[in-house]
Amino acid sequence: MQKYSRVLVKLSGEALAGEKQRGFDHGVITRVVRELIELVQTGIEVCVVIGGGNFWRGRTSGDMDRTKADQIGMLATVMNAIYVADVCRAEGVEAVVQTPFAVGNMTELFSKEHALLHMKKGKIVFFAGGTGHPFFSTDTGAALRGCEVEVGALLFAKNIDGVYDSDPKLNPEAKKYESISCQELLNKNLKAIDAAAATLCIDQKLPIIVFDLDMPNGILKAAAGEKIGTTIYVE
Repeated sequence: MQKYSRVLVKLSGEALAGEKQRGFDHGVITRVVRELIELVQTGIEVCVVIGGGNFWRGRTSGDMDRTKADQIGMLATVMNAIYVADVCRAEGVEAVVQTPFAVGNMTELFSKEHALLHMKKGKIVFFAGGTGHPFFSTDTGAALRGCEVEVGALLFAKNIDGVYDSDPKLNPEAKKYESISCQELLNKNLKAIDAAAATLCIDQKLPIIVFDLDMPNGILKAAAGEKIGTTIYVE
C-alpha cells in the first residue's frame, strides 16, 4: 500500500551523470525512469524536478554575473528534463516538460491545472527551468512546484544517502540522521536542502525524504513510506 497519492521526485543532476560526472549516463537514467514508471503503474501521480549539476553549477562560475550564471543553470535543467522525459516515452509512459518561461515548442508553460490533468491521465510531468528567476536553487523550485500541485511529499534522490551533521566526505565520524525537523535543519545550518526550500516546506507543512539515488528501488521505497535515508519532517 502506497503512503502518498502524489509525489514530487527531485533528482540530482550529478547523480544522473553516473561515474562520468558530466552529461548523461543512459543506464542510470533508464533505471530511474523505470522506477518512476512503476510508481505511476501503482496509481501514484508523479512529477519530477531535475538539477543541472551534470552540466553547470552557478556557484562555481567564478566572477560571472550571478543572474547570467543562474540562467545557464535553468537551461541545463531544461536539457535534463527533455532527455529524461524522452526516456520515459521510450519506456512506454508519456511525459510532459513544463517550464516557467517559453522554450519554443519544446516545452509547455507551467500550469497547475494542466499539470494535474496530465498526472491524472498517468503522464509524468517534469518541472524544468527552476522558478524562472535567478537566486533560487532547484531545491526551492521543487518545493514551490510541490506546494503548488499539492504533493504529499518531496522525494529528494541525491548522490548521498541522507542528511548528516557534517560532511561525511571530510569527517568519517559524521552522524547520519534518520529523521530531523525542518526547523532544526535550519537552526543547525546543515545545508542538506536550500534554506528557502526548507522555509517554504515549514510554511506549507510539506515533508521531505532525502535518500541515495543509487539505492535499488529507493524511489519506490520512499513513496511507500519505508524508512530509508533521512526524513525531514515539519511540525
